[in-house]
Amino acid sequence: MKDDVPNLKDFDKRLRDEAHEDLADVIASEAPKSKTQIIAIYGKGGIGKSFTLANLSHMMAEQGKRVLLIGCDPKSDTTSLLFGGKACPTIIETSTRKKLAGEEVKIGDVCFKRGGVFAMELGGPEVGRGCGGRGIIHGFELLEKLGFHDWDFDFVLLDFLGDVVCGGFGLPIARDMAQKVILVGSNDLQSLYVANNVCSAVEYFRKLGGNVGVAGLVINKDDGSGEAEAFATAVNIPVLASIPQDDDLRKKSANYQIVGTGHSPWGALFAELGMNVSEAPPIRPAPLDQDGLLALFDSKDTGGDIVLEPATDTDMRGKYAAAKPSLEVIYDEA
Repeated sequence: MKDDVPNLKDFDKRLRDEAHEDLADVIASEAPKSKTQIIAIYGKGGIGKSFTLANLSHMMAEQGKRVLLIGCDPKSDTTSLLFGGKACPTIIETSTRKKLAGEEVKIGDVCFKRGGVFAMELGGPEVGRGCGGRGIIHGFELLEKLGFHDWDFDFVLLDFLGDVVCGGFGLPIARDMAQKVILVGSNDLQSLYVANNVCSAVEYFRKLGGNVGVAGLVINKDDGSGEAEAFATAVNIPVLASIPQDDDLRKKSANYQIVGTGHSPWGALFAELGMNVSEAPPIRPAPLDQDGLLALFDSKDTGGDIVLEPATDTDMRGKYAAAKPSLEVIYDEA
């Protein structure tokens, strides 16, 4: 009962103790100083975060790093590629089941290994039965009980839904849980809109005294049109890797095949990404306003040539637009 009540104050303090000193004026050559790099990856749903992270984590493990991959998306699809399409039990559902049975959750119930990568999924509530963001917070409370701060990893990679950066989904940024953020985007307005929103969240919390910075952008399904690269330049962050729009990658991803390995022709790409991720310092981004974001694209594709025509009261009334007698009583002046 009492032990089940989360102590968010102590939780918040422990997370902040892991964060860096203020990084507002960090120089590009300065490497992160924390032993364990906790990195939050954000991007639009369906943009390829899970594909990128599964292969990145696998390659980092091949490079001799101890890597923990945590899926923080209620869809629980982060680890599916790593485990060949097999879904692993989530922390939320396992905790619920164990609690009903009067048992405690053990690390072996929720954390699994493949290719040297340790991986787990936080999960989320059933549809219509809870808040996904609150589920994320509850998941991390359970990780605390399992000894999260005593674990020994070189990298902890957190896969977060980028479409929403409030509540639990904004946890790494709002509470300085991560040292840096990596964005995944493509050459399309919607994914860059989400990436820009995350940059805005980082900047907002920096103004409140936060320390999280953006390490850079991974361009997925890069068709060479250049909008994502232009976005990175505009917000003052580096491009960590450009993963091409290639049919071989699409097929291997669809078949749950790992390409982030030295045995794959794509291994060199993910090896370079692994090095860039580990060495990139957290930078304070310069998020764009809406017009600045739209300016990255041809105006014909974004409605930039459209002139907004104000509606009138008559327009809104439609067939009822005929004037009606007023019920207002007007008195003659004396």
